[in-house]
Amino acid sequence: MAKKDPPLHWDRTMQRRLARGEAAALGELYDRFASLVHGLAHRVLDDERAADHITRAVFAHVWERPETYDPKQGPLRGWVAALTHRLAVQRLRATEAAALARDGSGTTEDLERKVRHASVTARADYIVQSMPASLRAALELAYFQRRDYRQTAADLGVTEDEARRRLRLGLQLLATARDAASPGAPPGYGGAA
Repeated sequence: MAKKDPPLHWDRTMQRRLARGEAAALGELYDRFASLVHGLAHRVLDDERAADHITRAVFAHVWERPETYDPKQGPLRGWVAALTHRLAVQRLRATEAAALARDGSGTTEDLERKVRHASVTARADYIVQSMPASLRAALELAYFQRRDYRQTAADLGVTEDEARRRLRLGLQLLATARDAASPGAPPGYGGAA
C-alpha cells in the first residue's frame, strides 16, 4: 500500500484554502515560509528593504494567484522558493541595469555574472537549509571544522561508510546549485531567471 505524503496533502489543502480566499490560510503560509522567502530574497539582493519588498510581492502573488501552484510539479515550499528567486533576480537585474545605465561603469556581462553568483549562492543556502539534518551535520563537520570522513563518523557516531555516504550525497546536492543556475538549466528553483 502506498504511503501518503502528509506535506503534499498539506500543500494541496493550503492551495484550496487560498483559492477560497481564506485569510487564515495566507497567515499560516506566511508563518511557515516568511523567513525562507525573506532570507532567499536578502541573499540575492543583499538589501533589507528590497528583501522586504520581495517578501510582500511573493505573498501577494500567492494570495492573488494560488492556482499557479501545481502540486504535480513539487512541494509548495519549492514553488514559493522558485517564485522568490525569480522575483529577486528580476529586481536585481533591474537595479543593476539602472546603475549600469546611470554610471556607465561595468558591462552587461558583469551584470549577468553578478546575477549568476547571487543565484548560485541563494540556491546553495536553500539546499543546505532543506537537506536532512544528518547530511547537513556531516557537511558542517567536514567544512567548518575541517573533519575528514573518519573524524566525521566518530563525531556523529556512525560508521565510516555512512559518513562517506552522507558527505557524498550532501556534496552532490550542493553541486546542483551551480548546475541549476547555469544557462539552459531546467526550470525550477535556482534556474536562470
